[in-house]
Amino acid sequence: MEGMAELASILILSVFAQWMAWRIKIPAILPLIIIGLALGPGSTFFTPDGDKLLDGDHIFSGDLLFAFVSISVGVILFEGGLTLKIREIRHQAGVVRNLLIFGPIITLGGGGLAAHYLMGMDYTLSFLFGALIIVSGPTVVTPILRNVRPNIRINNVLKWEGILIDPLGALIAVLIYEFIQTSDFSNPSTTGVFKEFFLTVAAGMFVGGLAAFFLRWLLEKNRIPSYLRNVMALGMVIFAFTFAEFLAHEAGLMSTTFMGIILANVKVQELKKILSFKEDVSIILISVLFILLSSRINIEQIEKLGINSLALFGIVVLILRPLAVWLSTRASSFNWREVVFMSWVGPKGIVAAAVASLFALQLTSGERADVNIAQAELILPLTFLMIVGTVVIQGATAKPFAKLLKVEREEPRGFLIAGANENSRFLARFLQSQNVDVILADTSKTNQKEARRQGFEVFEGSILSDNVYEDLDLNNIGILMAMTSSAEINGLALKYFDEEFGPNKTYRLCSKKEQEHHEIDHPPSVLFGGRVDYLNLAQSVRQASSVIVKNCQNSEEYEAICKEYQSKIIPMFVLRKEQIMVIARDLPDFQKGDQLAFIPLHNAQLSPASSDSPS
Repeated sequence: MEGMAELASILILSVFAQWMAWRIKIPAILPLIIIGLALGPGSTFFTPDGDKLLDGDHIFSGDLLFAFVSISVGVILFEGGLTLKIREIRHQAGVVRNLLIFGPIITLGGGGLAAHYLMGMDYTLSFLFGALIIVSGPTVVTPILRNVRPNIRINNVLKWEGILIDPLGALIAVLIYEFIQTSDFSNPSTTGVFKEFFLTVAAGMFVGGLAAFFLRWLLEKNRIPSYLRNVMALGMVIFAFTFAEFLAHEAGLMSTTFMGIILANVKVQELKKILSFKEDVSIILISVLFILLSSRINIEQIEKLGINSLALFGIVVLILRPLAVWLSTRASSFNWREVVFMSWVGPKGIVAAAVASLFALQLTSGERADVNIAQAELILPLTFLMIVGTVVIQGATAKPFAKLLKVEREEPRGFLIAGANENSRFLARFLQSQNVDVILADTSKTNQKEARRQGFEVFEGSILSDNVYEDLDLNNIGILMAMTSSAEINGLALKYFDEEFGPNKTYRLCSKKEQEHHEIDHPPSVLFGGRVDYLNLAQSVRQASSVIVKNCQNSEEYEAICKEYQSKIIPMFVLRKEQIMVIARDLPDFQKGDQLAFIPLHNAQLSPASSDSPS
């Protein structure tokens, strides 16, 4: 019963930690580790018998614990791989490649030497520690990027580095560990280690690719019922991980990462639903793992760290990371502000914690007489110091640092318009004249052909399709206008994109029913004051040569415009400096320098629900 109570406590506390992280806008890893340390080593100060309130070793013992940890990390990396689109990184691929080369070399060498001279560890254990802190990971990078929102170039490079360096760093750490375990220190064999490295990478990529294309085939041939697709995808991930491990030790992480990347870059049915499911599973696994692993640390191990461990932390964060980023970006177009920011953001994550826990247990078992157990016991608390330190300091300072360096992402100004009909094309021409990116989406071949003839970017398919997020480049798109002839599609499009674009960024045309029944209150998202439905707008567009733009800096000027056109106008946009504001149900409060973009209202009755005065 005790193990059941501890497992239930971890699940409950992990949900609480995730909620708390959301409330105070910090990476969830921080409250998760704090809870694990507080209920683990921290609780020994308060319990009568000096035992931990929570200890991961009581729930899973020995190999079972690390089998669970390894498979969980594999699933987490698969979910991370699903977010990696080749097109996102095509212009910064060289920088990512350099970070995956220079980063491991500098961190391994510099971290190993620093640990040797500052902590007194022998070379083999110190370089094992250097290998462990190579990894970053999506569990810590993604929340920081989501909170900071740096520019697209920085975001893509750090995201790709964080996900790809996890299996690479874990593999290097495992190979160094195997070197420690199997080599005669007086005559070490590096040839065998490099051979093992390439065989492991090859095995992981082969199994991951095979599993990805097999899952794609199953989905496209409808060999799996819809209610089993998410579960089957999870089963395939676990199978790929396990099979790769049988082929080569520690090839599992490489296989699941590669499997995710392939599925992210080929058209796969139901991919969005699978990704959503994997995100939910990953949140649970990440939460459980951090509490579980941090609870295993003993207070005696923490007390052994001393002041030199802080100097080691400073070297890793302030010297090694900046050096790796500087070498990786020398020949790139990144400016010094972007380089400084990327140098500062390099947090350590769950893979470092998982692999360090595994090695610490095995190295302190006493099986090797030539391994200094006292030094080996430093590896786990040192690694957690790097994790906690980087997450706390970088997580807390990244946003103000990005603001100081002016590398925050600008608010996307582009428009995604559902429908490539004449109404949509008319508005798209005006938006393009204002130097705004526009994408039109439509299923009609006729509309697609005409929109493309007029020079617009067109998405050939339904705005509600599962692959719309994968096939569309939405980096510069921040506003949706649903303007199809179907009120149902327009309404569903808003629900589909509300989460992607955020509040007050999705709009739709008024429906015919809303126009005919004036007693129905229009929702705030209805376009153009709710004055026109699809047909009314089409009639007005056909008679308008272009969008009219006039100065409109206050309510008096707006009323003057209405009077000039006998109160029959369709207010569409407010132009404010470099910003284009969509006019929805309510008119905005006009400001100095504003301009009103509108067209005359023809052959339609003005809805009584509309008002000619700004709200």
